[in-house]
Amino acid sequence: MSHLVRFDCFEADLDVGQLRKRGIRIPLRDQPFQVLTSLLEHPGQLVTREDLRQQLWRDRVFVDFDNGLNIAVARLRGALNDSAEHPRFIETLPKRGYRFIAEVHPVLLPSAEDAGRRTRLLVLPFVNLSGDPGEEYFSDAMTDEIITAIAALPTQQLGVIARTTAMRYKGSRKDVEQIAHELAVDYVVEGGVRRAEGRMAINIQLIQVTDQTHLFARKFDAAMADVFQLQSTIAQAIAAHIPGLAGKLIPAIQAGGPIRRPTENLVAYNEYLQGRHEMAKMTPASLDAARQHLEKAIAGDPEFALAHDALAETHWYFGYLGFVAPRQAASAGIVHALRAIELDTSRAETHALLGEFHRMGAYNWGEVEHEMALARRLDRNSPLVRLRHALACLMPHNRMEEAASELEELLDLDPLSLVGRFWLAIALVLGRQYERGIEEGRRLLALDPNYYAAYFAIAVGHRSQGRYAEAVAFHRRAVELSGGTAAMWGWLGLSLGLANETAEARDVLRRLSEMLAKGYVPPTSFAWTHLGLGEIDTAFEWLNRAVEVCDQLLMPIKSYPFLDPIRADPRFVGLLRKMNLEPQT
Repeated sequence: MSHLVRFDCFEADLDVGQLRKRGIRIPLRDQPFQVLTSLLEHPGQLVTREDLRQQLWRDRVFVDFDNGLNIAVARLRGALNDSAEHPRFIETLPKRGYRFIAEVHPVLLPSAEDAGRRTRLLVLPFVNLSGDPGEEYFSDAMTDEIITAIAALPTQQLGVIARTTAMRYKGSRKDVEQIAHELAVDYVVEGGVRRAEGRMAINIQLIQVTDQTHLFARKFDAAMADVFQLQSTIAQAIAAHIPGLAGKLIPAIQAGGPIRRPTENLVAYNEYLQGRHEMAKMTPASLDAARQHLEKAIAGDPEFALAHDALAETHWYFGYLGFVAPRQAASAGIVHALRAIELDTSRAETHALLGEFHRMGAYNWGEVEHEMALARRLDRNSPLVRLRHALACLMPHNRMEEAASELEELLDLDPLSLVGRFWLAIALVLGRQYERGIEEGRRLLALDPNYYAAYFAIAVGHRSQGRYAEAVAFHRRAVELSGGTAAMWGWLGLSLGLANETAEARDVLRRLSEMLAKGYVPPTSFAWTHLGLGEIDTAFEWLNRAVEVCDQLLMPIKSYPFLDPIRADPRFVGLLRKMNLEPQT
C-alpha cells in the first residue's frame, strides 16, 4: 500500500505520521496514529487487540493495556469526529478488535497531475520592500492581483489557493516546506514589491515543493502606467515555468498579448486598492473608509467596473453585518452592482453579489437563482461564488446538505478561510449534524483563538443539543470578542432564556433597547431573546419587523432548530409567505 492514503475528506501520510482534513493538519498523538496506521493498512479487515498491543507496545510489559488501547482509540475517534455507536470509520468488534469500514484510496503516483488532481499553487503574501508601512496595502494588493491573474489563466490543470488563505501566512516564520505541506500544494511563489517615483519593481521566485528547487526567479520592473500588463506578464511567466502546464496555455496567452485594462486612471486605481484594503477589516470605521476611497475611485473613473463592484460589496457588508438596515444597504449597493455588470458582464463574483442583493432587499428568489446560475457558469470554482451560492441560494431553502458540500468545495482552494469554515459549521448544525458542526467550530478556534464567530458556532451546536449552560458560556465569549455587537447579544439572550437565566436575559433586552436608541439593531436580536423567555407573542411582533427590514439573521428561518416549537403557528407560516419561502394563498 502507498504510504499516502485518502479516506473521506482525510489524508494520512503514514511515513511522517500526519493526518489532514481538507488540507488542515489534525493534531494526533503517536499511539492513536499507530492505531490508525494499522487500520488503514488492513481496510475492511479485523485488526485484533493483540495485533494492536504488538504494534503499540511490542515486547514491553504494560499492565493496563486494555485501558491504554481504549484511550488511544477514543482519541483517534475524536480526531476523526467518529462515534463508537454510529461509526463512519472505525467499527468495534467486541472483545476482538476493530475494523476500518470507510473506503481507503492509496495515492500511488508521485505527481499531482498523475494522481488525477490539479496542480496546486500558493502565492505567499509579497513583502513590502519600500521601508514605508504606508505602502503595505500596495504589496498586499499586488499579491491579490497576481493570484487573480494566475487563477484567470485558461487552464483547468491549475488550482490556485485563494487570497484569504494565502494572507494568513503574512509575517509567518514558517518555511516554504512546512507551509506547502500544510496546504498540500505543489508550487509556492514568493516575492517582494517596491514602488517609487512612478515605477514599481516586483521580485518573483517559483519554488517546486518536492525538492525545494527554484524553477524561476526574476525581477520585473515597469512604470506604474504598465501595472496591469505587468501583472499579466508575471502570471504568464509563473505558469510557463510549471512543468507540464505551459503547453496547455493557448498561444495568445503565452505570447503575452495586450490585456484589457480595468482603468486608465492610476489615481482611481490607487483609491480602489486602498478601498479593498480597508474593506477587508470589516469594522464600521474601516467600511466607511473603504466607501470613501471607492467613491473617489469612481469619481476619477465612472466606468471603473471593479470599483463599482467593490463599492457594492462594501454596502453589502454594512447590511450583512448589521451596521445598517439591510434594505437600506441593498438599495445603496445594488445600483453599483448593476453598473459594474453593465460595464463588465464577464465577472462571476459581481453576478453572485447581485444575487445577494436580490435576496437582501426583496426576497426575490427567482432573480437570486438567475444571477447565481450566471455566476456559476462564468466561474463555478470561485470560492466567493461558492460562498454566495451557499448563503443566498441554498441555505434559505433548507438545502443544508448541498450548502455544506458547496462550502467544503470552497475550502479545497481556500482551506484557511475563517468565513468559509464558519458557514460550514453553521450549515452542519442547521442540517442537524450537531457534533460535526461543533468540530468545525473547534477547527476555527485552532486557526484563530480570538475569532468570535468560532465561539458562536460552537455555542449554536451546544444550544441545538439542549446543552444550554455550555451554549451560554460560548455565547458570552462571542459577545466579548465581537466588541458587543447587537447580533451577538441577541443570540446570548436566546440561550440565557432557554437556560432559565431570566434576569440576565431581561438585562440583554435592556442593553438592546439602549443600542436601538443610538442606531440600527437587528430585530431578530429582540425576537430571539423573547423566544428564549417563552414570550411568543412579543417574539412574533419582532419577527414581523425583521421580515420588513430583511434582517439577514432571519434567512435560515426554515432550518433553525429553536424555531421548531412555533412552526405550526399560523403566524409562522405568514412569515414564510412574506419572505416568499412559501406559496401565497
